[in-house]
Amino acid sequence: MDPTKEAGLRKFIRKVLEEAALDVVEERVINYIVRELHHGRKISVILADPYVKNRVNEERLGEILENPEILKAVEEELDRAFKTWDFEFKE
Repeated sequence: MDPTKEAGLRKFIRKVLEEAALDVVEERVINYIVRELHHGRKISVILADPYVKNRVNEERLGEILENPEILKAVEEELDRAFKTWDFEFKE
């Protein structure tokens, strides 16, 4: 195989694998945020957790926060708070 084509193929494979790894990390962070929201924690506190901060940068976090699962969890927790008049979220 031509060395230039081989280098291009290696670069492409590396990029695909890196993106797949990022998707797995993102999914885990999304699951973590949703779970913690359902445990009654504040979103601002969850986002400051080392688990979140050490796994995604600010740009990726912005994209993650647009995830429908997270938006639904926030909506459910706000709905619960208004129904019970309990606005004391955990740290």
